[in-house]
Amino acid sequence: MDQFIDLVTEMSPYLLLGFLLAGLMHAFIPGTIYSKYLAKPNMRSVILAALFGIPLPLCSCGVLPTAMSLRREGASKGAAVSFLIATPQTGVDSIIATFSLMGLPFAIIRPIAALATAIFGGKMVNVIEGNDGAGIIDETKELTFDDNCGDSCCGGHDNVPKSFGGKIIEALRYAYIDMMESVGKWLIVGLIVAGLITLFVPDSYFEIFKDNSFTSMLLVLCISIPMYLCATGSIPIAVALMLKGLTPGAALVLLMAGPACSVASVLVVSKVMGRRTLTAYLASIITGAIGFGLIIDYLLPKAWFISHLVVNDACCEEESSLFATCCTILLFVLLINAFIRHRFCRKAKINTPKTMNKTFIINGMSCNHCRMSAEKAILSVKGVTSASVDLGSKQAIVEGEFSTEDVCKAVEEIGFTCALQ
Repeated sequence: MDQFIDLVTEMSPYLLLGFLLAGLMHAFIPGTIYSKYLAKPNMRSVILAALFGIPLPLCSCGVLPTAMSLRREGASKGAAVSFLIATPQTGVDSIIATFSLMGLPFAIIRPIAALATAIFGGKMVNVIEGNDGAGIIDETKELTFDDNCGDSCCGGHDNVPKSFGGKIIEALRYAYIDMMESVGKWLIVGLIVAGLITLFVPDSYFEIFKDNSFTSMLLVLCISIPMYLCATGSIPIAVALMLKGLTPGAALVLLMAGPACSVASVLVVSKVMGRRTLTAYLASIITGAIGFGLIIDYLLPKAWFISHLVVNDACCEEESSLFATCCTILLFVLLINAFIRHRFCRKAKINTPKTMNKTFIINGMSCNHCRMSAEKAILSVKGVTSASVDLGSKQAIVEGEFSTEDVCKAVEEIGFTCALQ
């Protein structure tokens, strides 16, 4: 229990800072900048897609609607896959949290590995697909990223100019309310798993693989790909496993493959982009994760990646600073607030009686980003006057005079399944 508290205390100040930076990006960077530079089927768009995706705080399911909207707005399959690979592996919040718990070398190599893997995967898709992977812009739709990705992704929410103070308020709301609702559950899961590993896994358990780190990487790969791990929630798990003897390279495999792959992303990529693209997508992630893992274990000094863990472990006996303690308390207050909002406010909203409405079942949503993207897609349908999507029940209550087929089509275009209840 003490190790769990020490882990949270060490991480809290950096995590709060990371969320703040993510909120500032969301409020001050226009969403249209992404579609403007990514809607071309060339190598430049693949590289830019990876560069744009790295700082964005989106998980492997939250990034799906964003990537699908990029594809629908004219981006090549290569650019969409590049964005899909790079984005969930990193994010300003996870990079800062990585620095706090794992040290500067890990914080540097993690985004570099994500960038290289994304570019490799995007280029592979463009080569495999050829002209079939070229982007086709829908002329009937206005080429604006914001209309499709909604509140969950990159820039401002609407076209109404906001004052500097208004943007600051929006940044704080997004950082400490919206993101907490999206990431909070998975962050807690990651911390709990890390605590269980610390408690039940014997010390130096993974040292049986110390002479063959490739085997430990394959083991971690088989475990991490089917799991759902967000970029931030995977950090405490990686730290706990390294303290049990896992090599730094195998830990990087967990940090890359866990967030980048999930059952939802595999199914959506296969359905929307085809099996050839799915093969390239998985192959690039696996190759990149193992490749960079081998570089860490065999080409770079091991002390770079374990010295910070030794320092943190030694500092566990020291009394936490007042600032770190306050940050920890604030983090838990924000997480509790997110739980209350998700548990009660959303249900109260969706259970409000309405007239002339229809209820849809939407499958494939895993986080608040998904919920907001689905809600935004439904509201874009002609004739819809209001829409309320509940993540827990997977229900969407839609009001207005609209076509049921149009609602289902709008939801399915961003990677989910939809049916009238």
